[in-house]
Amino acid sequence: MRPPLKWAGGKYNLLERIAKYLPSGGRLVEPFVGSGAVFLNLEYDEYYLNDINKDLINLYKTIQNNGEDFISYAKSFFSRKYHSENCFYEFRERFNYSDDVLEKSAILIYINKFGFNGLMRYNASGGMNVPFGHHKKLPYFPEKELMHFFNKSKKAVFRCMDFQKVISRAKPGDVIYCDPPYVPVSKTANFTAYSAGGFTELEQVSLSLLAEDMQEKEIPIVISNHYTPVTKKLYKAARKYKFPVQRMISCNGEKREKAMEILAVYK
Repeated sequence: MRPPLKWAGGKYNLLERIAKYLPSGGRLVEPFVGSGAVFLNLEYDEYYLNDINKDLINLYKTIQNNGEDFISYAKSFFSRKYHSENCFYEFRERFNYSDDVLEKSAILIYINKFGFNGLMRYNASGGMNVPFGHHKKLPYFPEKELMHFFNKSKKAVFRCMDFQKVISRAKPGDVIYCDPPYVPVSKTANFTAYSAGGFTELEQVSLSLLAEDMQEKEIPIVISNHYTPVTKKLYKAARKYKFPVQRMISCNGEKREKAMEILAVYK
């Protein structure tokens, strides 16, 4: 089933390929859970799910703890009376300044669906700055997807911390899947940032070194990224599988380009 949120770089369309290289195990560990496509569609006894985006993890915990009550509340935002540019920016302002986790979580779903092209974007101060999406029709409310998430979350633990800490807590019997912000495909491209802090080249190196540590401990880890000269060097200790993918979200919302991606498999 598709994740509740639309997500840049989401892995729903690559699930079959990813599942081919993820072995069975007792617990799936995801240091960069993102939309949760892998967690939602692959079966493990337990899930240890992390993301550095606090708003995202608060949403996931809210779904986990409140279930149908929260889903009904979030659905109330999907009304024609709120389907306007003025309402969108009012809700975005409330999101940025509210301390009410329940309200912020519901508005996050609203922003994701009513905003431009499903982006999750923050300014340098940490404020959500996704623009209005100008959808002709009232956006779809993902009720069944949220219920599926709620049911799967009963076997999950959600955390918001550095990916290094998450990976270092892995133990024998775990399986790790990493979907970090990607290495740029060109020198002029920027590192993808779904949280205010971004993701640096040093963090890319740190991830590759941690993967080698896990390999030595016989804890399998699979990493997704762009296929570039940089990633070929970063993942030198892994088995590498490259393939073309169709970009589902682009900067102008219309152009869909193919890119080469890699799965780096450490076993």
